[in-house]
Amino acid sequence: MKPVPVYSKEFYVDVGHVDFTGKQKLSSFFLYFQDVATLHAENLGVGMKEMHEIHNSLWVLVKMRVHISRYPKWGERILVETWPEKPERFQFMRNFIIKDAEDNTIAEATSTWVIIDMDTRRLKVVESIYGTYPLASRNRPIDTKLGRFQPNGPLEIIYRRPVGYSDIDVNGHLNNSKYVDFIMDCFSLDDHRNFTIESVEINYKNEAFAGDTITLFKDKPNDGSGLIYVEGVNEEENKLIFKCQLKVSSSK
Repeated sequence: MKPVPVYSKEFYVDVGHVDFTGKQKLSSFFLYFQDVATLHAENLGVGMKEMHEIHNSLWVLVKMRVHISRYPKWGERILVETWPEKPERFQFMRNFIIKDAEDNTIAEATSTWVIIDMDTRRLKVVESIYGTYPLASRNRPIDTKLGRFQPNGPLEIIYRRPVGYSDIDVNGHLNNSKYVDFIMDCFSLDDHRNFTIESVEINYKNEAFAGDTITLFKDKPNDGSGLIYVEGVNEEENKLIFKCQLKVSSSK
């Protein structure tokens, strides 16, 4: 298949991708983004197989911001589109939009990826992939600097979560979508009934592996901003695994 600047794929929102309200889970957005990004990388000749076998490297998501105007429901069909930006020295920006069956944009996202060596797990520059793929003449859907957020109040421990078999992906570490499930479990079912997440930004700071235990902390903001901060820490190694900022509003 000829390399394309914009890659798209249709998804059916099945029962495994919705929560108890019948709406798509937040983590499923990340699964869809991961799927189309992987397929597009293969189309561009920089997919998992090429990166592993030729460069002994792998793609790692380090930042993601998602804005959601509407959550699709069970049984809907959606179209996910993705395109990369011009590569920088150590990071690669990739954008996403999701459209419903009526061609309405219901979610937008922008993300930052890096390449790491499979053995050392350190950043790696793979010169041969720079400038080798076509670029889309599209603007970034979310024009903001990623990663600039801090807690809005004191942090409290919500729960501790061991990382197990079902959390680990083909790269041998905690999958990016699982972080979102961990974050969602910081809230009660009543919270999920009464509030809607309008946006989420996650900074993936360190890898987590099977056998690790992640302690989840959440702040208690009272400034009326609707912003909630969550972070996950490997306390045994005193290592920040991720930090996240959510924007919530009352469900209608």
